[in-house]
Amino acid sequence: MNKIKLGLIGLGSVGKVHLGNCLKMAQAELLAVSDVSKRGLNFAKKMGVKKTFSDYRELLNQKDLDAVIIALPTHLHAACAKEAAEAGKDIFLEKPLARNVSEGREITSSIQKHGVRLMIGYPFRFSPPFQALKARILSGELGEVQIAIATNISAGPFSHRTENSIPRPVPEWWFKKELTGGGVLLDLGSHMINLTRWYLGKVSSVESYLGHRFNLEQEDHAICMLKFEHGQIAIINVGWFSQDWQTKVELFGTVGHAIAAKFEKGYTNEIQYFVHCIKDDLQPMTSGDDALKDLEIITQAYEHQLRSRVATNTYLHRLEE
Repeated sequence: MNKIKLGLIGLGSVGKVHLGNCLKMAQAELLAVSDVSKRGLNFAKKMGVKKTFSDYRELLNQKDLDAVIIALPTHLHAACAKEAAEAGKDIFLEKPLARNVSEGREITSSIQKHGVRLMIGYPFRFSPPFQALKARILSGELGEVQIAIATNISAGPFSHRTENSIPRPVPEWWFKKELTGGGVLLDLGSHMINLTRWYLGKVSSVESYLGHRFNLEQEDHAICMLKFEHGQIAIINVGWFSQDWQTKVELFGTVGHAIAAKFEKGYTNEIQYFVHCIKDDLQPMTSGDDALKDLEIITQAYEHQLRSRVATNTYLHRLEE
């Protein structure tokens, strides 16, 4: 097969990362990009992309495209992914799959109906240090893993944003829950939930604490505790409150203990894997159905917090009577 022809939809921060990686790939060719920002499209042109579109539907109409990478805000995932599926394009979609389980199921149903591939962007699954943890579990080196602590702390949407040394504002959609679908647990927690599920298997119950340091509609820090069907426990620790990015997974087993704390090559490797799946007619392991399970767990975490709040309010009300 000749080079896989790719289109990129969305040129925000992660979109620009994918742009750079696609332009370096030997087995793929980036034919076109789409973004509503003229600044973004001009950036792509300077990088050597010949076809640019302000409307992603025009990109999807390019008949020579094999697949698209969708790096849009979460509230645009469902519409764009379904239209890409209808156009017969294989899809790489940034996490989270969607704002909620209902939208996620719409996407996976459309993928099945139109017979295309869907891969979700979980770069930690393709980063060598985190892959090495999986290998150590499978080898039995750690014995039976009983506890996992997965941390992903950063500044989130409050990260320093500059373009040509000019500070850029945080996009407004980050602060609207109806557009994001949730806060840090959906944003960063989806990474760590997906990783611990990969390591430990099926989740049987979920508990959570959600914090609001910055008084946003959605949570900006969270602790989520997952219990797995064979008794293992994972603590998911995520936050948007620190300029000091901390990402690591620590495993405690009956024989040994291991940590992965360095994220490297994940974005590059995941796109290479996506292209490999297309060339070799394989279904990606970070599939839509896999990501839907993460959304279901996050929904349970939000519901647990709501039930806890109601129970606390009921108890306080009774004390006042």
